[in-house]
Amino acid sequence: MTSRSLGHRAPLLWLVLPFMAGLAAAKTGEFAPVSWLLAIALLSALTALVAVWRTPRLWAPAIIATMFFSGAASYALHRVRLPGWDALPPREARLTLRVDRVFVQTDARRATGLATVVRTDEHLRELAGQGLYFSLTLRKGEAAPVRSAVVSAVGVLVTLPRNPPADTFDGYLAGAGMNFRLTRGRVVAEEKPAHPYYRLCNRLAARCHELLGVGIAEKHPALAGLLRAMMLGTTHDLSDEQHTLFMQSGTMHLFAISGLNIGVIASALQAGLLLLRLPAWVRFLVGAALLWLFVDVTGAAPSAIRAFAMAVFVQAAFVFQRPSNLLAALVASAFAVLLISPLQMFGASFLMSYCIVTALLVLGLPLSEWWSERWLPWRLLPKPTWRWWHHATDAAWRTTAVALAIGVATTLVSLLTGLQFFRLLTPGALLANLVLIPAAMIVTLGGFASLLCGLAGFAFGTSLCNHAAALVLAVIEWLVRQSVKLPGAFLPAHYVQPWIGSAALITLTAALLLGYSAAWHRKRGGWWPPFAIVALVLVFGVKFD
Repeated sequence: MTSRSLGHRAPLLWLVLPFMAGLAAAKTGEFAPVSWLLAIALLSALTALVAVWRTPRLWAPAIIATMFFSGAASYALHRVRLPGWDALPPREARLTLRVDRVFVQTDARRATGLATVVRTDEHLRELAGQGLYFSLTLRKGEAAPVRSAVVSAVGVLVTLPRNPPADTFDGYLAGAGMNFRLTRGRVVAEEKPAHPYYRLCNRLAARCHELLGVGIAEKHPALAGLLRAMMLGTTHDLSDEQHTLFMQSGTMHLFAISGLNIGVIASALQAGLLLLRLPAWVRFLVGAALLWLFVDVTGAAPSAIRAFAMAVFVQAAFVFQRPSNLLAALVASAFAVLLISPLQMFGASFLMSYCIVTALLVLGLPLSEWWSERWLPWRLLPKPTWRWWHHATDAAWRTTAVALAIGVATTLVSLLTGLQFFRLLTPGALLANLVLIPAAMIVTLGGFASLLCGLAGFAFGTSLCNHAAALVLAVIEWLVRQSVKLPGAFLPAHYVQPWIGSAALITLTAALLLGYSAAWHRKRGGWWPPFAIVALVLVFGVKFD
């Protein structure tokens, strides 16, 4: 790997980074009207186009400027706010909403989610097209609205803060582009029913929830809740005790529909379609469609959509016979997500998922290769003469090196993000994840097989797969309970200053990319800079509660 290999492996990175920098700069303050930002971005793009033929040296600065100002303009367009909104008091409002996302609730009398304002009263006409969070109280027997439905609702309209803390629910809503809350609301009328596709997804979600409890829900409701949460992302199925345990152990990510779940299910789908001996492009299209259906059935959470995009980019590389590159697929998926929904960059889920996978790819995998090369068992013994125990020892060492290196790399990021978003330092997460991530992959396979059997009408297979998954989940829960009892497994803590978290994460990501670009050469710092950055942050930037 040469110093130029990072650009060759992921050329889109040099477009993504300036775009993200523009988003971050615009969030700190409106330094120019959006029309100026768009004009400068257009001028820079034209300059880059001309520079390709006349002044090649200007091409790179011009394209970087284009992406930076495009990012700034994108933030302004998606987080559009009028200055007068910040001073508006809570007030009653009647709005017509198009439901974009529904959050799963344990209370059948409530419905919450995200929506877009379609129509308003005359005095609130500025809200048309705005996104908001809604919380509605349902009447007895009234069903919660389904995605894409248009409803008329009345409630109390509250303006969200301009830049709320990232570790709060308001911060999550701001990252989703919301500027308002509609609380204490109720549905007046359904003006347009949901699209048949989303009604199908809603029925499939209920059916999947039912299938994942077959054979185990009555005898082992806690394990059924764990299985449903891991497969469908319904964390409300976890008890308060389970939620606390997995949070303290640093393994709550197992219950987010993200790269782990989507990757396992995408691989299972492709393996199943391969048995049908379909052409590669047919497998790709059918697999992508089925994978998207699963994402939609689970609620189309942003983390699931990002994982879907990455899986599709990786599979597309095989179909179109292009060199398969996980880092390039990761960057391409990030770019696609940011173009469609740029405010996701400021959410905890986006930062945690992309930074952790980046650390895995640029530090974890190279570090595992380096460790494997540093100690080669039976180095002086010709491989054709190896006995079975020689091969077993070599395979065990290589597997251990990969698992340990990946665990170390991802823990570097999770230590910082855990402090920033959960106010917890979880040193025990490294050991816990080394065991629990492979176990969670087994559970995901079992849960997916259970759903396939249930949807095919094979009840015995559903029960058998649920019992197998529940057995592994029982071991996972026992290990988590034991891990949090270890001294120092988790520590309540927070950053001394709020900005330290973002600055530390940016610095760590830059160090990871630079180290990868330099092939982790000893003359350029070797493997130590990322570890030194995290150590310095923990020593000087963290206060323990």
